[in-house]
Amino acid sequence: MSSVSALNSLLSSSSSTSSIDLSSILEAAYGASSSGIDVTSAVSASVTAARAPETAWSNEESTLQSQASALKTLQSYTSSLDNDVQSLNSIVGPLSSRAVSSSNSSIVSASAASGTTAGTHVVVVNSLASTASWTSGTFTSASTALPAGSFTITTGSGTGTTITTDGTQTLSDIANQINSDNLGVTASVVTDASGSRLAITANASGNASNFTVGSSNTGFGFTQSATGTNASLTVDGISISSASNTVTGALSGVTLNLVGASAGTAVTLTVAPNASSAETAINQFVSDYNTLISALNTQFTFDGSSEGVLSSDTAVRNLQNQLLSALSYTYSPSSGSTTMPNLSSMGISVGNDGTLTVDSSTLENALVNNYSDVQNFFQGSSMNGFANTMDQQLTDYISSGNGAFTVDLQTINNQIDQEQQNISDFETNYITPLQTRLQSQYSSAEALLQQLPTLTKQINTMLGYNNSNG
Repeated sequence: MSSVSALNSLLSSSSSTSSIDLSSILEAAYGASSSGIDVTSAVSASVTAARAPETAWSNEESTLQSQASALKTLQSYTSSLDNDVQSLNSIVGPLSSRAVSSSNSSIVSASAASGTTAGTHVVVVNSLASTASWTSGTFTSASTALPAGSFTITTGSGTGTTITTDGTQTLSDIANQINSDNLGVTASVVTDASGSRLAITANASGNASNFTVGSSNTGFGFTQSATGTNASLTVDGISISSASNTVTGALSGVTLNLVGASAGTAVTLTVAPNASSAETAINQFVSDYNTLISALNTQFTFDGSSEGVLSSDTAVRNLQNQLLSALSYTYSPSSGSTTMPNLSSMGISVGNDGTLTVDSSTLENALVNNYSDVQNFFQGSSMNGFANTMDQQLTDYISSGNGAFTVDLQTINNQIDQEQQNISDFETNYITPLQTRLQSQYSSAEALLQQLPTLTKQINTMLGYNNSNG
């Protein structure tokens, strides 16, 4: 039975239908005689309401991401500080760095490797090492064709290499050919007011790098400009011969740089701890310590509404406490005494907030006058001093395997993944099917509502017909 027929049957059975107005009924039911449904808005509103559980998951994910970001920052600051104390505790680090001063740097200067024994040495430079070289006769220019012929370059090994010209090559061509043969010499074209010449120079100085140039054509006119000789010097009275003006091995850990020769002039070299390098490293430690402790303090500072996102993190609280406790470290040598038992003795004081301040003049004075005591404070008798103690504490937090921060980050990241999975599963298993169902239902309802005006007219016509027939 159609809707019209069903309604007609219903109305026919009524004792009185003259007062029935279907438009009024529809308006009362739907708010208008042909209100219609905005399907998109209706579905969107329903879905938005259904997504309410996702809000809690999203908020939790946002909090976790903030915690992960803050923890990564603390981890980075901790790593920087740990690098500082590891450097201070290294046998090749800044506290083991050495500086060398020269009484006459125009004759000889020097550098020393970390850990080199401090002391004073006397150097006398009798002569510098020289480099062998040969030059050709003078030609008009670098592009002038050379006469046909050949010449032979014989190095210290006794090996001879013959260079042949056919009358078309230029000085530049021959220089390029010699350089490509890798003979242990370098050829170049020298041009001045008199013209251009081919210059051939040994790649190294010293007696062993001497070489000769023999020509079968007198047109080349090669002559020897310099002979390769070894440097001659004495170090603490011991005669030294060196093929280079950079001398290693004469003093353990020290490299001599010979600059000039002055037979009979004694130059004093003093190897000493590099106080400047040590001061820079200690100041870097203080700076990185302050960065970390300040960041930790921020997590426990109440800003009027809340503390930091990591205020409930046990690892963060523990690190703050350990860093503050570490500042009370006192060095006690197994024998003898020390002038630098703690940080304050070298001019490093602790503020109320746990940050450090350096009195530069006190620190510099300690490094100049009591360097070994400063070094012993940080390194102990066998790399077991303040720096090692703090290194072990910090490693407990940043170790890639089971460091406290590493484990915390893994846990937080797992929780973030879980919240994201909750949202994804909810969307897939509930929201998407709901959206599809609501779309279908509201669309069907809308289609029916769109038919109501026509249906109303049909029913009213029927009602009018029934009324007119009494």
